[in-house]
Amino acid sequence: MPACSSSFIAGRRGEVGPRPGDGRLELWHVLSVVPDPRQARWIRHPVATVLSLAVAAVAAGARSLTAIGAWAADLPVVHRSRFGVGRAVPSAATFARVLAGVDADVLDAVLCAWLGARTGPRGGLAPLAVDGKTARGARRGDGSRVHLFAAVTHDGRPVGQVTAPAKGFEIAAFRTLLDRVDLHGRVVTADALHTQVTHAHYLHRHGAHYVFTVKGNQPRLHARLVALPWGQVRVAHLDVAKAHGRTERRTVQLITKIRPGLGFPHARLAARITRTRTGPDATGRTVEVVYAISDLPEDTSPERIGAFVRGHWAIENRLHWVRDVTFDEDRSQVRTGTAPQAMATLRNTAIGLLRAAGATNIAATSAAMHRRASRLLALLEAPRTVLTSQPGRL
Repeated sequence: MPACSSSFIAGRRGEVGPRPGDGRLELWHVLSVVPDPRQARWIRHPVATVLSLAVAAVAAGARSLTAIGAWAADLPVVHRSRFGVGRAVPSAATFARVLAGVDADVLDAVLCAWLGARTGPRGGLAPLAVDGKTARGARRGDGSRVHLFAAVTHDGRPVGQVTAPAKGFEIAAFRTLLDRVDLHGRVVTADALHTQVTHAHYLHRHGAHYVFTVKGNQPRLHARLVALPWGQVRVAHLDVAKAHGRTERRTVQLITKIRPGLGFPHARLAARITRTRTGPDATGRTVEVVYAISDLPEDTSPERIGAFVRGHWAIENRLHWVRDVTFDEDRSQVRTGTAPQAMATLRNTAIGLLRAAGATNIAATSAAMHRRASRLLALLEAPRTVLTSQPGRL
């Protein structure tokens, strides 16, 4: 597994940005380090040209290989040289061959490093949420589906993605993915599947913290959390939100100094979060109790713990849902070679770019990019930045 390395972007001079006197996009130079899967004698368009056009097309709303080819064909001639296009643009078949044969892990590493260098952390290291998603339309020859495991910041910026053989293999993919990220000082949130002793040790060794949800897959730990004296613990934080005619009340109770009683590595805090949802006119009231465990310092505020647990859903709401609804990923039947993962990486990159541009509605902003190629080119441009991140990390 290649590292999501700053060296992919920095190149030989350690500087991001177009080379002096070169009118091509920075993105073209970044992608020129990706190995070309085609035989040299059949290469008409450089791999950087094909991939940078694909990134731009997906950011402009292209949902399929055919749509990527159509967008490239419609690109105004005046802009084509920025992508390294000569007399003719690549066809849809060329995009299909490159994306099916490209090393999808290298492509993801290069693009996530480039995106991270452009956007950077906002107000410190943003917490990371990790979770998996099945590309439902991408069936392999044996009938199985492609399953992708991704990390995203709680503010919606994709950080990396790897393929897992199936949902049950996400636990093994946890370390594979996070080995590519500089974890020092970060908080990693995960659902109950990843509340694993090995994951807690892994994050601790890398200087990171965890906030894990605890459910029935860890029956002993869950029973110990339920047995804590919550009736004697005051509600330390209350959050009320109203949306779509529903009201949701979240209360957070926090117990500190729990080591070593719960028997989970490095744990310092236990939280009980009660979610009460009420429908319109006080109908349809439901109550859900969620338990969480963390190794954050004991002086961490209940409000912050609640924000971490709620923020974990960013990976569903701000990444997976957008890929399904805006980019129609679940209906995509691209399945050859590495194309499913490569297409998902292109969608992740597009989402990160549009969010960095301040987009609150990805679909509307993407449509605007489709209508105005000059605006899209401005989005793909970035000021030159000297990368200072640790080699091999994002």
